[in-house]
Amino acid sequence: MKLPEVGALVHKALTERALRLENRHLRQALEERYTFGDLLGKSALMQRLFGLLERLAATNSTVLIQGESGTGKELVARALHYRGTRRRHPFVPVNCAAMPEGLLESELFGHTRGAFTGADLARRGLFLEAAHGTLFLDEIGEMPLGMQTKLLRVLEQRQIRPVGSDHEVAIDVRVIAATNRDLAHAVRQGTFRKDLYYRLHVMVVQLPPLREHRDDIALLAETFLQRHAAANHLELRHLTPQALRSLEEYDWPGNVRELSHVIERGVTLSTGAWIDVEDLGLASASPSSRLAPCTTDTAAPGVTHPTEALLNLEDLTRYAVTAAVQKSHGHKGRAATLLGVHPRTLTRMLRRYGLPEA
Repeated sequence: MKLPEVGALVHKALTERALRLENRHLRQALEERYTFGDLLGKSALMQRLFGLLERLAATNSTVLIQGESGTGKELVARALHYRGTRRRHPFVPVNCAAMPEGLLESELFGHTRGAFTGADLARRGLFLEAAHGTLFLDEIGEMPLGMQTKLLRVLEQRQIRPVGSDHEVAIDVRVIAATNRDLAHAVRQGTFRKDLYYRLHVMVVQLPPLREHRDDIALLAETFLQRHAAANHLELRHLTPQALRSLEEYDWPGNVRELSHVIERGVTLSTGAWIDVEDLGLASASPSSRLAPCTTDTAAPGVTHPTEALLNLEDLTRYAVTAAVQKSHGHKGRAATLLGVHPRTLTRMLRRYGLPEA
């Protein structure tokens, strides 16, 4: 092989490596900007929420997370833990609605041997299991009143007393609580202690329902498409414009969790690369009358670099496809290799973004 040919091969290899690195850096920038832990969102509402969570993660304060079912309350709790100073220690979740009062007390505080019938061995309890870490009290609005009194005492004194014991045990645990109930209303009804409510209602995170940040639906749907396709060992599916519009018009009573399930259904039931409205199972749903008419992305198909204003998964993919085709001088096989996809997949992507196929 002649020296010029060797030089050309080296130049090609370096160019391909630079493209891969550039795509990786763009994706990393996207993830850093639009995520907090496992939470996703590029809307102004979610960006403000991420800013609050960033500040709370750096503290050891007790936090109350409020929001409808499916908004991601446990994801927020985990993000606060794993982005905070206690991340090397346990994160221990407990559902306060799943156990009666007597069992819940034993689960949280532990018990001594012989404390009650069946207590053949002593048990540490979840407060001690979460030592130096975080205890997540999910559905705290369902906690029995008697346990609320004991929890308030623990939060004030930072000590627990195992069931059957005469001694207090010091604890070092961050407590994060969550509920989908209106605790202020529960206080007025007498089902939640006022003093515990005010003890918890200091650092509050209010999670918005999905219908209040519809700008994030496309990003969430794209992420769930990739996740469910990979989990089911399927090729990546794409939403038709009509399917995406139906997602953006739906009111999502089950919030982000429901969106994930709907996308999973679409990925599983669609027979081709495209997911249409009927694959989603939302045809009979009532659209929101508040949604403005959707607009179409009018960015030029030959965009060579995504601007900050357009930096999202769709634009990033379009940019990567365009760059790969340009680098390979229109050779579809080489472009597919650069992108790490099958040539047939590249063909579908070219058609999707209105790019020349040859």
